Amino acid sequence: MVRKRKEITDEEFYSLKVGPVWRHFRRESFAFWMVCGYLFLEYVRPQSIYPVIDVLPWTQWVVIGAILGCFTDKTVRWVSSPINVLLILFLILILISSYFAYFPHVSFENLDRYYLWVIIYFIIVNIVNTRRRFFIFICIFMLASFKLSLSLAMTWAQRGFAFTDWGLMGPPGFFQNSGELAIQMLVFWPIAWAFAHSVRPYISKWWYLALLLMPITAIMVILGASSRGGQLALVCQLLVMNYRYVFKPKILISIGLAIALIWSFLPDEQKQRFETMGQDGTSRQRLLYWENGVEMIQDNPVLGVGYFNFAPYFERYYPEDVLLGKAELPHNIFIQIGTDTGLLGLAVFSGFLLVAFRLGRRFKAEGCDDRQVLIGRCANLSLLGFVVAGQFVTVAYYPFLWIHLALIVALTNSFRASHKRRQGRS
Repeated sequence: MVRKRKEITDEEFYSLKVGPVWRHFRRESFAFWMVCGYLFLEYVRPQSIYPVIDVLPWTQWVVIGAILGCFTDKTVRWVSSPINVLLILFLILILISSYFAYFPHVSFENLDRYYLWVIIYFIIVNIVNTRRRFFIFICIFMLASFKLSLSLAMTWAQRGFAFTDWGLMGPPGFFQNSGELAIQMLVFWPIAWAFAHSVRPYISKWWYLALLLMPITAIMVILGASSRGGQLALVCQLLVMNYRYVFKPKILISIGLAIALIWSFLPDEQKQRFETMGQDGTSRQRLLYWENGVEMIQDNPVLGVGYFNFAPYFERYYPEDVLLGKAELPHNIFIQIGTDTGLLGLAVFSGFLLVAFRLGRRFKAEGCDDRQVLIGRCANLSLLGFVVAGQFVTVAYYPFLWIHLALIVALTNSFRASHKRRQGRS
């Protein structure tokens, strides 16, 4: 006699109990296991933390596994989205720009910094195609980010919230430097806040309070990372989050107190960095990058100076403006894209932001309650944090935007697909 497997209810699944979630995960396809493995390896990076296991190309293997798994996963269907077209169009522009670049060899050496994100995007949006898959996937994203935020918030607290030149640093990889770490926290905390509210009906009060540690520790890391751009982006997020109430006297007083509290938490050295903004050596070098970067775009409006050609072009044509030994990237995502791919690339890049914002703002699927809709709208706060902080760092080809695009498309598709399946059964 074959024993029938017990169906896991939504109440059990969303209660954050490990048992039901693990039982469902075990029943999932090999492709889904691999795409979850990719997210874990990319964000936690155990292979960098523990060099003893860094003997194989783990990330590449799980990506290949996910691609192969798509052929055996009968639920995988092609997902249509305007983002798909923009990604391919941007790839074509990068290839053309690389061919006509001032330094083509530099461009072609860096092609993997973009085309790999195209592959990762399509893997995620086509495999993460149900509500439960999305739930597990976003849980891995948040747990990986929370591991960073909790440990680093504790590190900052243990040193008495003191200032250091390097701020807070993550593990080797995309989030090692304080500026990039702050952006990951800017992306993470709004989604974590929305997640806590969306699962609140299924969990206990204590679980809910524990979940709130995610956005709280993320904000602590932003403050402790000593990144002026990240801290400015946090203020913008909080203002936009409360824009409907911001002009009410009570709210204005609350915001003023919150800003005063945040300012009091900042060490004196960090306050001095704000007061000397635009005057210190780093700021003056960035202003020269921006000024000359705009000039590069004006002189090469169609395709820019070439994909990843900003630094060698700057050193050749603006040697008198290199203040810090050698030229770096422009420390601004829009100038980076504009010098890489010209106004054509800037138009496509702006299209990414506008479509993502529209998907988040209009996210609504049948059967969603207000708490679930909140996740889509809070994703726009994450996008805002990336854009504002991105005015001060060069992170256009870091995972922030590309994983965000994959998450927002997967969110929209998985909820709609799950609703259609339920309609088909009824």
